[in-house]
Amino acid sequence: MKNIIVLPIVLFSLVSCNQSSTETDFKKIDVKYPITQKDSSVKDLYFGTTVADPYRWMENDTAANTMEWVKAENEVTDGYLASIPFLPAIQSRLKELWNYDKYSAPFKEGDYNYYSKKTGLQNQAVIYRQKEGQKEPEVFLDPNTFSSNGTTSLGGMNFSTDGSLCGYQISEGGSDWRKLIILNTITKEQIGDTLFDIKFSSVAWKKNEGFYYSSYDKPKEGSQLAGKTDRHKLYYHRLGQPQSQDQLVFGGEITPRRYVGASVSENEKWLFIFAANSTYGNELYVQDLTKPNAPIIPIVKDMASSVNLFDVDDQYFYIQTDKGAPNSKVVIAPLNKPQSENWIDLIPEQKEVLSVNTGGGNIFCSYLKDAITKVLQYDMKGNKIREVVLPGLGTASGFNGKRKEKTVFYSFSSYTTPSTIYKMDIASGKAEVYKKPTLQFNSDDYESKQVFYPSKDGTKIPMMITYKKGIKLDGNNPTLLYAYGGFSVSITPYFSTSDIILLENGGIYAVANLRGGGEYGETWHNQGIKTKKQNVFDDFIYAAKYLKDNKYTSKEKLAIQGESNGGLLVGATITQQPDICQVAFPFVGVMDMLRYHKFTAGAGWAYDYGTAEDSKEMFEYLKSYSPVHNVKEGTNYPATLIMTADHDDRVVPAHSFKFAANLQEKHKGDNPVLISIETKAGHGAGMSTEQTIKAESHKWAFMFYNCKVTPKK
Repeated sequence: MKNIIVLPIVLFSLVSCNQSSTETDFKKIDVKYPITQKDSSVKDLYFGTTVADPYRWMENDTAANTMEWVKAENEVTDGYLASIPFLPAIQSRLKELWNYDKYSAPFKEGDYNYYSKKTGLQNQAVIYRQKEGQKEPEVFLDPNTFSSNGTTSLGGMNFSTDGSLCGYQISEGGSDWRKLIILNTITKEQIGDTLFDIKFSSVAWKKNEGFYYSSYDKPKEGSQLAGKTDRHKLYYHRLGQPQSQDQLVFGGEITPRRYVGASVSENEKWLFIFAANSTYGNELYVQDLTKPNAPIIPIVKDMASSVNLFDVDDQYFYIQTDKGAPNSKVVIAPLNKPQSENWIDLIPEQKEVLSVNTGGGNIFCSYLKDAITKVLQYDMKGNKIREVVLPGLGTASGFNGKRKEKTVFYSFSSYTTPSTIYKMDIASGKAEVYKKPTLQFNSDDYESKQVFYPSKDGTKIPMMITYKKGIKLDGNNPTLLYAYGGFSVSITPYFSTSDIILLENGGIYAVANLRGGGEYGETWHNQGIKTKKQNVFDDFIYAAKYLKDNKYTSKEKLAIQGESNGGLLVGATITQQPDICQVAFPFVGVMDMLRYHKFTAGAGWAYDYGTAEDSKEMFEYLKSYSPVHNVKEGTNYPATLIMTADHDDRVVPAHSFKFAANLQEKHKGDNPVLISIETKAGHGAGMSTEQTIKAESHKWAFMFYNCKVTPKK
């Protein structure tokens, strides 16, 4: 769940318009919803309470009746969207503005600098490489050749220490299940067979002999995308041997864990194993790779805190942890006695939340101050070298590199600044622009303002509000309010060219940093979990209230959006307060809170949510806000566009199917309640450019039409 994907970034350059435009009459578009069958015999008993589940059949996403329903719903939705007169203009403009080069920061492997580049309307970014002194870069890997329609994407790449071997994963149709292919990087030829059924895994190389990877047993035929996966296994694969002979290292029946991952130290002496049963808290183990059959030694076994072993030298393991430090700190652990009672604080906890990267033998500590990045550079002894001078208030990320590197790269962006890549000299701290995108957008015309508004219980919640300078706050501005609020995920400033469509039409983009997130550490996270989850919904509801009370917008001009856990947020919000906004976008949401843990890796989300089997109290609490169970008969809900995908095997599409069916059955009023089910797509990652432009065009057309806004060039 943490890896969530924010909707794709696009740009649409439009001038401001008067919302009472005479160019569009905004007449009602008639909608005839498909007839959705109900099975009243399906019921569950929870602590003496019977709960009906008439749309249980939708959980079988490969069944003929489910696929027929999906087809019928898509026809209704496509017909509605096609009736919006300015949809073609939006799509055309998006294609125009998408046509610019997009780069990633380079990284060094062996003799080459590698980077990704997506040119124009390419569906997937291409991996290039270039040696020092080489005049022109060469293509190393082109994911656009993986499939004819751009729906097969690169799911990760890991190089051996000397850079001579590379393991890359591919995702078909957006699925979390991956195929793994090994390349000789010199010849770019495949080595050995393709490995199958890899999920939630990196590739951790052990010299050039083999590597570690993680996966689950594949669910039975017909339920590969929805079947429960709760016993992760760490394997070792020796090059040249078949996958069937891979050695189980950790997990499975012997040490059952829902999530298991591994990495190998840069000096190739140590294997680090991370294991967990939920999305927060993990165990930590190490194994000495220099000694044959060395035991796997536990460092932390209680899963009561987050621990990340990020480096090692000849004396110490370097660990980031929130054990006894809710905002996190850096400690060192002696190699011969690494358990927590022997830890020594290296970089103490501060008031701001910490995340750590290393490069060039330095530790770069990124701190969040009210969701804004501050970066401090330390040596490996914990001595502060400097505060890195950033271009402004926003989000900086990167600062990764091997110990021998003299430079590191980082990117910087904000709600008004396109993501720019910087190259920094580690010794001097001097940074220069390395790559800057060329967009039809003038950052100087826009501004972001941070406010702190009171939630229902008086807690101050930060929110960033972005708009064109000089905007008139008369309550008539179309506004999109976005939030997430869960799994300790921090929503920090980012540049979305898609949102510029709204801004250049006199609109406002607001992002609230709700409890349940990680913006203020574990204390903030824990205020929005289990029986405190209502705090998250209240924070969101009061964000909307603030925007309306302070004349940024009105109910008739307000749209709300969230994805995944944020989709749950939007679903719960509109079922609790149907009159909160004009438009709602619950995307790939967790909507059935009584059964979420029965699919894929959903059981691991219980740290945040709890489950209906935990206790009567927990069952009643979940049922009280579960969107599927709280749609009320005869209620006028906002104009709602639900989005999901047929290959989403993280939050299975049945969540959205059930919610849509309930809304369409019980909703009363003229507002449309639609669902769009993308085919050959998953939870968001790896979407093709074509799919991205389609989804964004539909979103903005739907919002503008239902908020009575005509976009103009």
